[in-house]
Amino acid sequence: MTEAAPQAGGRRYATVAILLHWTIAALIILQVVLAGRMEGRTPEAFAVFQLHKSVGITVLLLSLLRLAWRLVNPPPPEPESLAGWEKTLSTLVHWAFYVIMIGKIEIPTLLYGAIPWPHIPGLAHLAPAAKVPWHTFGETSHELIIKGGYVLLALHVGGALKHQLFSKNEPILARMAPGAKTGRWFDPRLIAIALAVVAVVAFGRLVQPPRPHMSAGPPPPAPIAAEPAPEPAAPPAATTAAAGPAPEAAAPTTPVPWKVQPGSTLGFATSWSGDAVQGRFDKWTADILFSPDVLDGSKVSVTIDLASVKTGDEQRDSSLPSGDWFDVAEHPKATFTATKFTKTAEGRFVAHGTLSLRGVSKPLDLPFRLKITGDTATVSGVTSLDRTVFGVGQGEWKSTDQIPAKVSVSVSLKAKRSS
Repeated sequence: MTEAAPQAGGRRYATVAILLHWTIAALIILQVVLAGRMEGRTPEAFAVFQLHKSVGITVLLLSLLRLAWRLVNPPPPEPESLAGWEKTLSTLVHWAFYVIMIGKIEIPTLLYGAIPWPHIPGLAHLAPAAKVPWHTFGETSHELIIKGGYVLLALHVGGALKHQLFSKNEPILARMAPGAKTGRWFDPRLIAIALAVVAVVAFGRLVQPPRPHMSAGPPPPAPIAAEPAPEPAAPPAATTAAAGPAPEAAAPTTPVPWKVQPGSTLGFATSWSGDAVQGRFDKWTADILFSPDVLDGSKVSVTIDLASVKTGDEQRDSSLPSGDWFDVAEHPKATFTATKFTKTAEGRFVAHGTLSLRGVSKPLDLPFRLKITGDTATVSGVTSLDRTVFGVGQGEWKSTDQIPAKVSVSVSLKAKRSS
Protein backbone atom coordinates (compact mmCIF):
# COMPACT_ATOMS: atom_id res chain seq x y z
CA MET A 1 0.00 0.00 0.00
CA THR A 2 1.56 3.21 -1.13
CA GLU A 3 1.49 6.46 0.92
CA ALA A 4 -0.83 9.16 -0.38
CA ALA A 5 0.82 12.20 -1.85
CA PRO A 6 0.71 15.29 0.36
CA GLN A 7 -1.98 17.72 -0.63
CA ALA A 8 -0.75 20.82 -2.39
CA GLY A 9 -1.50 24.30 -1.27
CA GLY A 10 -2.02 23.31 2.37
CA ARG A 11 -1.38 26.80 3.75
CA ARG A 12 -4.38 28.39 5.40
CA TYR A 13 -5.58 31.89 6.13
CA ALA A 14 -4.61 33.58 9.37
CA THR A 15 -6.93 33.10 12.34
CA VAL A 16 -8.13 36.71 12.20
CA ALA A 17 -9.05 36.36 8.52
CA ILE A 18 -10.87 33.08 9.20
CA LEU A 19 -12.93 34.55 12.04
CA LEU A 20 -13.86 37.62 9.98
CA HIS A 21 -14.76 35.47 6.97
CA TRP A 22 -17.19 33.19 8.80
CA THR A 23 -18.70 36.02 10.86
CA ILE A 24 -19.42 38.07 7.74
CA ALA A 25 -20.78 34.98 5.97
CA ALA A 26 -23.19 34.28 8.84
CA LEU A 27 -24.36 37.90 8.88
CA ILE A 28 -24.95 37.94 5.11
CA ILE A 29 -27.12 34.82 5.39
CA LEU A 30 -28.97 36.45 8.27
CA GLN A 31 -29.54 39.54 6.11
CA VAL A 32 -31.13 37.45 3.37
CA VAL A 33 -33.50 35.80 5.85
CA LEU A 34 -34.44 39.08 7.55
CA ALA A 35 -35.14 40.73 4.18
CA GLY A 36 -37.88 38.19 3.60
CA ARG A 37 -39.63 39.31 6.79
CA MET A 38 -39.80 43.04 6.07
CA GLU A 39 -43.04 43.10 4.10
CA GLY A 40 -45.74 45.52 5.25
CA ARG A 41 -45.84 48.54 7.57
CA THR A 42 -46.56 46.72 10.84
CA PRO A 43 -44.61 47.37 14.05
CA GLU A 44 -43.12 43.90 13.70
CA ALA A 45 -41.85 44.63 10.17
CA PHE A 46 -40.46 47.97 11.38
CA ALA A 47 -38.51 46.20 14.15
CA VAL A 48 -37.12 43.61 11.70
CA PHE A 49 -36.20 46.40 9.27
CA GLN A 50 -34.23 48.20 11.98
CA LEU A 51 -32.39 44.97 12.83
CA HIS A 52 -31.72 44.39 9.13
CA LYS A 53 -30.12 47.83 8.81
CA SER A 54 -28.05 47.34 11.96
CA VAL A 55 -26.73 44.03 10.65
CA GLY A 56 -25.95 45.75 7.33
CA ILE A 57 -23.81 48.35 9.08
CA THR A 58 -22.04 45.57 10.98
CA VAL A 59 -21.25 43.81 7.69
CA LEU A 60 -19.90 47.09 6.31
CA LEU A 61 -17.59 47.68 9.28
CA LEU A 62 -16.35 44.07 9.40
CA SER A 63 -15.77 44.11 5.62
CA LEU A 64 -13.64 47.24 5.90
CA LEU A 65 -11.66 45.54 8.67
CA ARG A 66 -11.34 42.36 6.58
CA LEU A 67 -10.13 44.36 3.56
CA ALA A 68 -7.57 46.22 5.66
CA TRP A 69 -6.32 42.94 7.08
CA ARG A 70 -6.05 41.42 3.59
CA LEU A 71 -4.02 44.36 2.29
CA VAL A 72 -1.56 44.07 5.18
CA ASN A 73 -1.59 40.25 5.32
CA PRO A 74 -1.75 38.78 1.79
CA PRO A 75 -3.78 35.56 1.50
CA PRO A 76 -2.03 32.21 1.04
CA PRO A 77 -1.30 31.23 -2.56
CA GLU A 78 -3.83 29.20 -4.52
CA PRO A 79 -3.02 25.53 -5.11
CA GLU A 80 -0.71 25.17 -8.11
CA SER A 81 -3.03 22.61 -9.67
CA LEU A 82 -5.78 25.21 -10.22
CA ALA A 83 -6.39 26.19 -13.83
CA GLY A 84 -5.61 29.76 -14.82
CA TRP A 85 -9.28 30.62 -15.39
CA GLU A 86 -10.15 29.26 -11.96
CA LYS A 87 -7.57 31.48 -10.27
CA THR A 88 -8.77 34.49 -12.23
CA LEU A 89 -12.43 33.80 -11.42
CA SER A 90 -11.62 33.26 -7.75
CA THR A 91 -9.81 36.60 -7.56
CA LEU A 92 -12.63 38.43 -9.33
CA VAL A 93 -15.28 36.90 -7.08
CA HIS A 94 -13.37 37.79 -3.91
CA TRP A 95 -12.85 41.42 -4.90
CA ALA A 96 -16.43 41.73 -6.16
CA PHE A 97 -17.59 40.53 -2.75
CA TYR A 98 -15.67 43.38 -1.12
CA VAL A 99 -17.35 45.87 -3.46
CA ILE A 100 -20.77 44.38 -2.70
CA MET A 101 -20.28 44.27 1.08
CA ILE A 102 -18.82 47.75 1.33
CA GLY A 103 -21.07 49.33 -1.29
CA LYS A 104 -24.25 48.06 0.36
CA ILE A 105 -24.44 50.93 2.83
CA GLU A 106 -27.74 51.07 4.68
CA ILE A 107 -28.27 53.96 7.05
CA PRO A 108 -30.21 53.01 10.18
CA THR A 109 -31.59 55.33 12.77
CA LEU A 110 -29.97 53.55 15.72
CA LEU A 111 -27.46 50.73 15.53
CA TYR A 112 -29.07 47.81 17.40
CA GLY A 113 -31.40 50.32 19.04
CA ALA A 114 -28.59 51.93 21.04
CA ILE A 115 -25.94 53.70 18.95
CA PRO A 116 -26.96 56.67 16.75
CA TRP A 117 -25.75 56.29 13.18
CA PRO A 118 -25.43 59.37 10.95
CA HIS A 119 -27.15 59.91 7.63
CA ILE A 120 -25.09 60.26 4.47
CA PRO A 121 -23.61 63.78 4.69
CA GLY A 122 -25.45 66.34 2.60
CA LEU A 123 -28.39 64.18 1.51
CA ALA A 124 -30.58 64.79 4.56
CA HIS A 125 -30.62 68.54 3.90
CA LEU A 126 -31.48 68.45 0.21
CA ALA A 127 -34.73 69.93 -1.03
CA PRO A 128 -37.52 67.35 -1.56
CA ALA A 129 -37.24 67.55 -5.37
CA ALA A 130 -33.47 66.97 -5.19
CA LYS A 131 -33.96 63.91 -2.98
CA VAL A 132 -36.08 62.08 -5.56
CA PRO A 133 -33.23 61.04 -7.93
CA TRP A 134 -31.07 60.04 -4.96
CA HIS A 135 -33.91 57.95 -3.57
CA THR A 136 -34.41 56.29 -6.95
CA PHE A 137 -30.67 55.70 -7.30
CA GLY A 138 -30.53 54.18 -3.81
CA GLU A 139 -33.42 51.80 -4.45
CA THR A 140 -32.11 50.73 -7.85
CA SER A 141 -28.52 50.22 -6.70
CA HIS A 142 -29.70 48.34 -3.63
CA GLU A 143 -31.71 45.96 -5.80
CA LEU A 144 -28.81 45.42 -8.21
CA ILE A 145 -26.37 44.85 -5.36
CA ILE A 146 -28.67 42.24 -3.82
CA LYS A 147 -29.03 40.35 -7.12
CA GLY A 148 -25.30 40.61 -7.75
CA GLY A 149 -24.63 39.34 -4.26
CA TYR A 150 -26.74 36.24 -4.90
CA VAL A 151 -24.75 35.48 -8.06
CA LEU A 152 -21.41 35.95 -6.27
CA LEU A 153 -22.56 33.82 -3.34
CA ALA A 154 -23.54 31.01 -5.69
CA LEU A 155 -20.16 31.20 -7.47
CA HIS A 156 -18.22 31.35 -4.20
CA VAL A 157 -20.03 28.46 -2.52
CA GLY A 158 -20.21 26.42 -5.70
CA GLY A 159 -16.48 26.80 -6.32
CA ALA A 160 -15.59 25.83 -2.75
CA LEU A 161 -17.83 22.74 -2.88
CA LYS A 162 -16.49 21.74 -6.30
CA HIS A 163 -12.91 21.68 -5.01
CA GLN A 164 -13.88 20.09 -1.70
CA LEU A 165 -16.00 17.27 -3.11
CA PHE A 166 -14.51 16.54 -6.53
CA SER A 167 -10.89 17.70 -6.49
CA LYS A 168 -8.90 15.58 -4.06
CA ASN A 169 -5.65 17.51 -4.45
CA GLU A 170 -7.02 21.09 -4.23
CA PRO A 171 -7.74 21.88 -0.54
CA ILE A 172 -9.56 25.18 -1.03
CA LEU A 173 -11.95 24.74 1.91
CA ALA A 174 -9.08 23.78 4.22
CA ARG A 175 -7.67 27.30 3.84
CA MET A 176 -10.74 28.71 5.64
CA ALA A 177 -11.69 25.57 7.60
CA PRO A 178 -8.34 24.17 8.77
CA GLY A 179 -8.28 20.39 8.86
CA ALA A 180 -10.91 19.79 6.19
CA LYS A 181 -9.97 16.88 3.90
CA THR A 182 -10.75 17.13 0.21
CA GLY A 183 -12.88 14.42 -1.35
CA ARG A 184 -14.87 13.82 1.85
CA TRP A 185 -18.58 14.42 1.38
CA PHE A 186 -19.19 14.08 5.10
CA ASP A 187 -16.15 15.88 6.41
CA PRO A 188 -16.87 17.03 10.02
CA ARG A 189 -16.03 20.64 9.15
CA LEU A 190 -18.33 20.61 6.14
CA ILE A 191 -21.12 19.22 8.32
CA ALA A 192 -20.42 21.87 10.95
CA ILE A 193 -20.69 24.60 8.30
CA ALA A 194 -24.01 23.19 7.07
CA LEU A 195 -25.38 23.06 10.62
CA ALA A 196 -24.24 26.63 11.25
CA VAL A 197 -26.10 27.78 8.13
CA VAL A 198 -29.26 26.04 9.35
CA ALA A 199 -28.85 27.67 12.76
CA VAL A 200 -28.44 31.15 11.24
CA VAL A 201 -31.50 30.66 9.03
CA ALA A 202 -33.54 29.47 12.02
CA PHE A 203 -32.38 32.44 14.07
CA GLY A 204 -33.33 34.83 11.27
CA ARG A 205 -36.79 33.27 11.04
CA LEU A 206 -37.48 33.14 14.76
CA VAL A 207 -35.77 36.21 16.23
CA GLN A 208 -38.26 38.80 17.43
CA PRO A 209 -36.61 42.24 17.73
CA PRO A 210 -38.24 44.52 20.31
CA ARG A 211 -41.28 46.24 18.85
CA PRO A 212 -41.51 50.00 19.12
CA HIS A 213 -42.92 51.15 22.43
CA MET A 214 -46.54 52.10 21.96
CA SER A 215 -47.64 53.91 25.12
CA ALA A 216 -45.11 56.71 25.50
CA GLY A 217 -45.85 60.40 25.70
CA PRO A 218 -48.25 62.38 27.82
CA PRO A 219 -51.79 61.20 28.49
CA PRO A 220 -54.59 63.39 27.19
CA PRO A 221 -54.95 66.49 29.34
CA ALA A 222 -57.23 66.09 32.30
CA PRO A 223 -60.30 68.27 32.31
CA ILE A 224 -60.02 71.38 34.39
CA ALA A 225 -61.80 71.12 37.70
CA ALA A 226 -65.04 73.01 37.94
CA GLU A 227 -65.18 76.17 39.98
CA PRO A 228 -65.90 75.34 43.63
CA ALA A 229 -69.33 76.30 44.80
CA PRO A 230 -69.24 79.56 46.70
CA GLU A 231 -69.60 79.30 50.47
CA PRO A 232 -72.72 80.88 52.00
CA ALA A 233 -72.14 84.54 52.62
CA ALA A 234 -72.05 85.75 56.20
CA PRO A 235 -74.84 88.07 57.26
CA PRO A 236 -73.88 91.65 56.37
CA ALA A 237 -72.63 93.76 59.18
CA ALA A 238 -74.54 96.84 60.17
CA THR A 239 -73.58 99.82 58.09
CA THR A 240 -74.38 103.47 58.17
CA ALA A 241 -76.99 104.75 55.82
CA ALA A 242 -74.34 106.66 53.96
CA ALA A 243 -72.38 103.55 53.10
CA GLY A 244 -72.70 102.41 49.49
CA PRO A 245 -72.15 98.97 47.84
CA ALA A 246 -68.58 97.64 47.56
CA PRO A 247 -67.03 98.48 44.19
CA GLU A 248 -66.60 95.57 41.71
CA ALA A 249 -63.23 94.78 40.10
CA ALA A 250 -63.06 96.42 36.73
CA ALA A 251 -62.97 94.03 33.77
CA PRO A 252 -59.87 94.39 31.56
CA THR A 253 -60.39 96.49 28.47
CA THR A 254 -57.46 94.95 26.55
CA PRO A 255 -56.18 91.37 26.22
CA VAL A 256 -53.75 90.19 28.89
CA PRO A 257 -50.30 88.76 28.08
CA TRP A 258 -49.54 85.32 29.57
CA LYS A 259 -46.31 83.36 30.03
CA VAL A 260 -46.42 79.57 29.73
CA GLN A 261 -45.06 77.78 32.80
CA PRO A 262 -42.81 74.67 33.00
CA GLY A 263 -44.70 71.40 33.02
CA SER A 264 -47.05 72.40 30.20
CA THR A 265 -47.39 69.78 27.47
CA LEU A 266 -48.17 69.63 23.77
CA GLY A 267 -48.92 66.09 22.71
CA PHE A 268 -50.52 63.91 20.07
CA ALA A 269 -52.10 60.47 19.88
CA THR A 270 -52.64 57.97 17.09
CA SER A 271 -52.40 54.21 16.63
CA TRP A 272 -50.23 51.75 14.75
CA SER A 273 -51.61 48.38 13.79
CA GLY A 274 -54.31 48.88 16.41
CA ASP A 275 -51.88 49.73 19.23
CA ALA A 276 -52.13 53.19 20.79
CA VAL A 277 -49.19 55.57 20.23
CA GLN A 278 -48.78 58.76 22.24
CA GLY A 279 -46.12 61.39 21.79
CA ARG A 280 -45.16 64.93 22.62
CA PHE A 281 -42.98 67.82 21.51
CA ASP A 282 -40.38 68.80 24.06
CA LYS A 283 -39.57 72.21 22.53
CA TRP A 284 -42.31 74.69 21.73
CA THR A 285 -43.14 78.28 22.55
CA ALA A 286 -46.40 80.18 22.80
CA ASP A 287 -47.08 83.91 22.63
CA ILE A 288 -50.45 84.44 24.31
CA LEU A 289 -52.47 87.64 24.47
CA PHE A 290 -55.89 86.68 25.76
CA SER A 291 -58.78 87.82 27.91
CA PRO A 292 -62.16 86.09 28.09
CA ASP A 293 -63.72 89.54 28.27
CA VAL A 294 -61.88 90.92 25.22
CA LEU A 295 -61.99 88.13 22.65
CA ASP A 296 -61.85 90.46 19.64
CA GLY A 297 -58.29 91.56 20.42
CA SER A 298 -57.00 88.22 21.71
CA LYS A 299 -54.43 86.21 19.76
CA VAL A 300 -52.21 83.15 20.21
CA SER A 301 -49.13 82.05 18.27
CA VAL A 302 -47.50 78.66 18.92
CA THR A 303 -44.18 77.59 17.34
CA ILE A 304 -43.19 73.89 17.53
CA ASP A 305 -39.70 72.46 17.05
CA LEU A 306 -40.57 69.29 15.12
CA ALA A 307 -37.16 67.71 15.80
CA SER A 308 -38.05 67.55 19.50
CA VAL A 309 -40.72 64.88 18.92
CA LYS A 310 -40.70 62.04 21.46
CA THR A 311 -42.81 58.88 21.47
CA GLY A 312 -40.81 56.73 23.86
CA ASP A 313 -39.09 54.66 21.16
CA GLU A 314 -35.70 55.95 19.98
CA GLN A 315 -35.76 54.22 16.61
CA ARG A 316 -39.17 55.65 15.77
CA ASP A 317 -38.22 59.07 17.17
CA SER A 318 -35.20 59.14 14.86
CA SER A 319 -37.42 58.34 11.88
CA LEU A 320 -40.14 60.94 12.50
CA PRO A 321 -37.96 63.98 11.57
CA SER A 322 -37.15 62.38 8.20
CA GLY A 323 -38.66 63.27 4.85
CA ASP A 324 -41.21 60.48 5.20
CA TRP A 325 -42.79 62.27 8.16
CA PHE A 326 -42.08 65.82 9.38
CA ASP A 327 -39.24 66.58 6.93
CA VAL A 328 -37.39 68.64 9.52
CA ALA A 329 -34.51 69.39 7.16
CA GLU A 330 -36.87 71.36 4.91
CA HIS A 331 -39.54 72.42 7.44
CA PRO A 332 -38.04 72.50 10.96
CA LYS A 333 -40.98 74.34 12.56
CA ALA A 334 -44.74 74.02 12.67
CA THR A 335 -46.90 76.97 13.72
CA PHE A 336 -50.44 77.48 14.93
CA THR A 337 -51.81 81.01 14.90
CA ALA A 338 -55.25 82.07 16.08
CA THR A 339 -56.74 85.58 16.08
CA LYS A 340 -60.41 84.65 16.40
CA PHE A 341 -62.06 83.15 19.48
CA THR A 342 -65.62 82.24 20.34
CA LYS A 343 -67.15 81.44 23.72
CA THR A 344 -69.30 78.31 23.73
CA ALA A 345 -70.11 78.05 27.46
CA GLU A 346 -68.84 79.27 30.80
CA GLY A 347 -65.11 78.57 30.82
CA ARG A 348 -65.23 77.01 27.34
CA PHE A 349 -63.88 78.58 24.16
CA VAL A 350 -62.78 77.71 20.62
CA ALA A 351 -59.65 79.11 19.01
CA HIS A 352 -60.11 79.45 15.24
CA GLY A 353 -56.65 79.40 13.71
CA THR A 354 -54.31 78.16 11.02
CA LEU A 355 -51.85 75.28 11.31
CA SER A 356 -48.75 75.37 9.08
CA LEU A 357 -46.97 72.01 8.83
CA ARG A 358 -44.55 70.72 6.17
CA GLY A 359 -45.21 73.84 4.08
CA VAL A 360 -48.99 73.30 4.08
CA SER A 361 -51.33 75.72 5.86
CA LYS A 362 -54.89 74.68 6.76
CA PRO A 363 -57.59 76.03 9.09
CA LEU A 364 -57.75 74.31 12.46
CA ASP A 365 -60.14 74.84 15.38
CA LEU A 366 -59.00 74.09 18.93
CA PRO A 367 -61.76 73.81 21.57
CA PHE A 368 -60.38 74.43 25.05
CA ARG A 369 -61.36 74.94 28.65
CA LEU A 370 -60.04 77.84 30.67
CA LYS A 371 -59.83 78.49 34.37
CA ILE A 372 -58.31 81.69 35.72
CA THR A 373 -57.46 81.94 39.41
CA GLY A 374 -55.78 85.17 40.33
CA ASP A 375 -52.75 85.52 38.06
CA THR A 376 -52.73 81.85 36.98
CA ALA A 377 -54.55 80.40 33.99
CA THR A 378 -55.03 76.69 33.37
CA VAL A 379 -55.91 75.49 29.87
CA SER A 380 -56.70 72.11 28.39
CA GLY A 381 -57.83 71.35 24.87
CA VAL A 382 -58.07 68.55 22.33
CA THR A 383 -58.59 68.65 18.58
CA SER A 384 -57.92 66.36 15.62
CA LEU A 385 -56.40 66.73 12.19
CA ASP A 386 -55.81 64.70 9.05
CA ARG A 387 -52.07 64.00 8.77
CA THR A 388 -52.34 63.15 5.06
CA VAL A 389 -53.57 66.66 4.24
CA PHE A 390 -50.24 68.02 5.51
CA GLY A 391 -48.16 65.32 3.81
CA VAL A 392 -47.15 63.68 7.07
CA GLY A 393 -46.48 60.14 5.90
CA GLN A 394 -44.83 59.72 2.50
CA GLY A 395 -44.20 56.69 0.31
CA GLU A 396 -45.64 53.54 1.81
CA TRP A 397 -46.63 55.53 4.92
CA LYS A 398 -49.29 57.45 2.96
CA SER A 399 -51.52 54.44 3.41
CA THR A 400 -53.90 54.65 6.36
CA ASP A 401 -54.45 50.92 6.84
CA GLN A 402 -51.84 50.68 9.63
CA ILE A 403 -51.59 54.30 10.83
CA PRO A 404 -54.89 56.18 10.48
CA ALA A 405 -55.19 59.60 8.90
CA LYS A 406 -56.78 61.11 11.99
CA VAL A 407 -54.38 62.30 14.68
CA SER A 408 -55.50 63.72 18.01
CA VAL A 409 -53.61 66.80 19.25
CA SER A 410 -53.79 67.88 22.88
CA VAL A 411 -52.53 70.80 24.92
CA SER A 412 -52.36 71.13 28.69
CA LEU A 413 -50.73 74.23 30.11
CA LYS A 414 -50.48 76.66 32.95
CA ALA A 415 -49.64 80.27 32.36
CA LYS A 416 -48.88 83.26 34.56
CA ARG A 417 -50.16 86.74 33.88
CA SER A 418 -47.28 88.87 32.61
CA SER A 419 -46.82 92.35 34.05
